[in-house]
Amino acid sequence: MPTASSSSSSAAEFKANIGDILGDVNVFTAAGQPVFFKVLWDQKDGITVVALLRHFGCVCCWELASELKEVKPKFDSAGVKLIAVGVGTPDKARILAERLPFPMDSLYADPERKAYDVLGLYQGFGRTFFNPASAKVLSRFDKLKKANENYTMKATPDDVSGVLQQGGMFVFKGKELLYGRKDEGTGDHAPLDDIFDVCCKTPVA
Repeated sequence: MPTASSSSSSAAEFKANIGDILGDVNVFTAAGQPVFFKVLWDQKDGITVVALLRHFGCVCCWELASELKEVKPKFDSAGVKLIAVGVGTPDKARILAERLPFPMDSLYADPERKAYDVLGLYQGFGRTFFNPASAKVLSRFDKLKKANENYTMKATPDDVSGVLQQGGMFVFKGKELLYGRKDEGTGDHAPLDDIFDVCCKTPVA
């Protein structure tokens, strides 16, 4: 089973039926339409990267979204679907989509953090502001600055508790979880090389 390259999670940590559980979680398209996870990709054989960002007003969220946008053509050519989910309402998602920009048809909003709870992603003041894993952001300062050229705090959730939520990265083949990684702190993103390794080593039906 593929594992993350840093101190984080592997697919073995999650329930065997996590795909079924996540499938019944309801989120919203950036346009505001409610949708279940299970209709977002082929639940039998489709290979999908599910990136759970932090909240839409997080500068590190904008950085990760920018990187995902840049590599999306590589995912597309490999037959891999990309789904990005953020904490906040659909109107906050649209702010990121329009100003970054980011493809709206790949962006979803989870204002109640249902998917985050199901996946057991970390939350709290200490992890958000003081976790040692967040120090790696300093090595990406130029990327962070570029990704936030059009940043606005207006994308921050109205529910302030949402700003303490951490994200994670997951790869599914149908309902089977191939890779799962929880961000230890703000800006502690999964290495995209790890994600590509999982996607490319898994045959696409």
